[in-house]
Amino acid sequence: MVDVTIRGAGVFGLSIAWECLARGATVRVVDPNGPGAGASGGVVGALAPHVPENWNDKKAFQLQSLLAAEDFWAGVEAAGGISPGFARLGRLQPVLDDNALALARAREATARTLWQGRAEWRVIAADTTADWTPHSPTGWLIHDTLTARIHPRQAVRALVAAIGAKGGEVTAKASDEGAVIWAAGTWDLDRISTALGRMVGNGVKGQAALFALDARDRPQVFADGVHIIPHADGTVAVGSTSERDYEHPESTDERLDAVIAKAIAAMPVLSGVRIIEAWAGLRPRAKSRAPMLGHHPLAPDQFIANGGFKIGFGMAPGVARAMADLVLDGRDTIPDGFRPEASL
Repeated sequence: MVDVTIRGAGVFGLSIAWECLARGATVRVVDPNGPGAGASGGVVGALAPHVPENWNDKKAFQLQSLLAAEDFWAGVEAAGGISPGFARLGRLQPVLDDNALALARAREATARTLWQGRAEWRVIAADTTADWTPHSPTGWLIHDTLTARIHPRQAVRALVAAIGAKGGEVTAKASDEGAVIWAAGTWDLDRISTALGRMVGNGVKGQAALFALDARDRPQVFADGVHIIPHADGTVAVGSTSERDYEHPESTDERLDAVIAKAIAAMPVLSGVRIIEAWAGLRPRAKSRAPMLGHHPLAPDQFIANGGFKIGFGMAPGVARAMADLVLDGRDTIPDGFRPEASL
């Protein structure tokens, strides 16, 4: 018998398993498709914060998760011996016009307060002589030191190894035992929507690409809506699209071509670099756009952790903590905006 059964071996399910194991519970993760078979098997891995203004419980939750990430992933790596590719190297964003420049400078002060002095949001002059500087019409960049990167596939492998080293199990098939947590992504959002007769969440297609460029110690870039993330394995990820309407969820097309073109325009250092992989897949998006955490809408005696969408890896340490609090300790620390009711 195990204390907790988790249905779904994406980043939410695996992270919750790791947290529960760290608290002394026995845990089994069940996924017929294997670890990282859905959105968590992508390539982007941008762990980026909300802008430091209009503060609320959601943004505070995300901040604590991002601040906890370094210790969380270090613990995973130490236990299983596999690096998740985590590094807090910051992010550069071009400033597009004078209005954006004034707003960015105002956020320097709010970041000092809201980010608790543990990270900075600064406006800096663009170094036009450097090869890793995005084009900026104003000559100014936003540099924040809170943003981090992770390699999604490596992170999944690292979690599986850590869970095994801690005595947990990741398997393709098993019956429910103990408390049951559904972290089954798009599949479960579709199941809930069908059962309730209304849209509770859905899969949003994303497309991304990997370039064969070693920039592993450089900050990531966000320009023209595109993430450009140097990974520790000597690749650079570029992504992604957000497609509500699509025909083939796992095929790449001209929309990825447009993302690649934007990335090269922002960072000419990518021009002519070999693209080693193109990826497409569905990311689970709850109706509220926030993660869906708490009691499962179809089974109140069970639990749900879903809707990571674009922020799953950044939210994973906080989601793991909140779900372990609820399931193991009966302590509810979930923000109201993250509860399933917000999407029902």
